Amino acid sequence: MTDRLDLLQLRLGHRFADPALLRRALTHRSARRQHNERLEFLGDALLGFVIAEALTQRFPQATEGELTRLRARMVSGEALAVAANELRLGEFLELGAGERKTGGHRRASILADAFEALVCAIYLDAGIEACRERVLHLLGPALAQLQPGETLKDPKTRLQEWLQSRARERPQYHLVSEREQAGVWQFEVECRVPPLPDPVRGVGGTRRAAEQAAAAAALERLQTHD
Repeated sequence: MTDRLDLLQLRLGHRFADPALLRRALTHRSARRQHNERLEFLGDALLGFVIAEALTQRFPQATEGELTRLRARMVSGEALAVAANELRLGEFLELGAGERKTGGHRRASILADAFEALVCAIYLDAGIEACRERVLHLLGPALAQLQPGETLKDPKTRLQEWLQSRARERPQYHLVSEREQAGVWQFEVECRVPPLPDPVRGVGGTRRAAEQAAAAAALERLQTHD
């Protein structure tokens, strides 16, 4: 287990002075009495603070409502599950027999909760600066993709509105494949849009993320040829 946790710490970019904090962050309530729910509680607040701070710095002209929506998007269960999948966090979770049997290591809600607990564990181990640095490192790519205005609505919503404004039919989403490799799930979804001759595909760590990726690609293609 120690060797495996070394690998996770390498991926995190943080080596724990107190490895017990890391082990607890990875322990689901189904496994034992000393689990990660209290860490998850504080981790949720820490994530909200760090992301809110980053957003106010990145978008100085945005309104409170816009910032609130952007923060909600960044710290949603779906977004955190994607970040957890990128760390292959499911490989390291300690689950009870029932959760293991039903695939708890790949369940989005469990992965998101463990990610929150991990953020808290880093904070308790090394303080707020280390916590902020790791959060911005792990969620930085998603944060960098945000743009003022248009990203206040997700790609599926923007695609839907684009089509409605031109009296077009709704897009149709179809799951093409789902597969697991080394504890990481990948979903591929196809988006069919009437104006486009061929379907557009998107890939993500959850089915919803794959749908959003497909919608974003379809919208870009439509706008290019509009």
